[in-house]
Amino acid sequence: MSTDTAPKIDEKRLHEFMGKVVAELGAVMNGALVLIGDELGLYRAMADSKAVTPTQLAEKTSTSERMVREWLAAQAAGGYVTYNASEKTFTLPPEQALALATENSPCFVAGGFDVPRSVYLDLPQIIQAFRDGRGLGWDRRSPSLFRGTERFFRSTYLESLTSSWIPALEEVEEKLTQGAKVADIGCGHGASTLLMGQAYPQSQFVGFDFHPKSIETARTIAEIAGIKDSVTFEVASAKEYPGGDYDLVTFFDCLHDMGDPVGAAEHVRRSLKPNGTWMIVEPFAHDQLESNFNPIGRVFYAASAMICTPASMAQEVGLALGAQAGELRLREVVTKGGFNRFRRATETPFNIVYEARP
Repeated sequence: MSTDTAPKIDEKRLHEFMGKVVAELGAVMNGALVLIGDELGLYRAMADSKAVTPTQLAEKTSTSERMVREWLAAQAAGGYVTYNASEKTFTLPPEQALALATENSPCFVAGGFDVPRSVYLDLPQIIQAFRDGRGLGWDRRSPSLFRGTERFFRSTYLESLTSSWIPALEEVEEKLTQGAKVADIGCGHGASTLLMGQAYPQSQFVGFDFHPKSIETARTIAEIAGIKDSVTFEVASAKEYPGGDYDLVTFFDCLHDMGDPVGAAEHVRRSLKPNGTWMIVEPFAHDQLESNFNPIGRVFYAASAMICTPASMAQEVGLALGAQAGELRLREVVTKGGFNRFRRATETPFNIVYEARP
């Protein structure tokens, strides 16, 4: 006797889900349009929030009017710009301008769209990492990942690093003001290192990263910024960076990417002065999986699946903490590395700042 075991379809739920999928298809496509608007200066040309026609915008940016017209229509359909039907003009509202056209705004996000671009460029390698579990090293990724990571996190660092994060650490700001020795590990293109160097010129900062091309870029940016005397950059991993007697060691959004974070913690412990501080900035995460089911957690889990976790799995040990490891797991790593004190110093919607001391 046969039994029909097929689940009953709830038509309402099906239609709701299909609507969600269509919206996400539009979002995925719009990501490429944001990259186009950023690269061609379309957003920046509209940053004054004055109404423009497609012809006027094309003239201002030396682009094709017909292509710009279609781009504007898509942006209006997605709510990125507004459209005046009677005047047939488009406007970038000041709120959107802060997010899309103002590079030094703490809300700037357009640069972060280079991260999903890298995911699509590297998709064949990511799929292979899913199949064989061997991971995918940071050094094997598309250059757009390095550029997008720096531009995405830099906005948050501009907003919080020297205004609230460092002041939340015990005695650290006073040391930096008077003159301290600092190592910034996993510095990438050097956004965090340079911001600290500019804010605390009496201190000496060394940015370390195992990726040579990122260090080359960081050195170039430092030279352009005119602060190469107080800030230097060197190629080294988290377990092998040279020097000792640091007053402060910083890890910005990178501990979870490391194959052997416990080994990195042990090296940090050895490199610090007895009264030194380890500042660890990690993506915001709750300890329970289901507590991270929200828009921010979704972004971080997606990035973790395609960037952070395979990066760790490609290294020795391959602990694969993931971008949503949570405070309890990070505490375990830090204390295993030899630190006796660990606390949450402060937080933002995107990050948690931890302080570890010997």
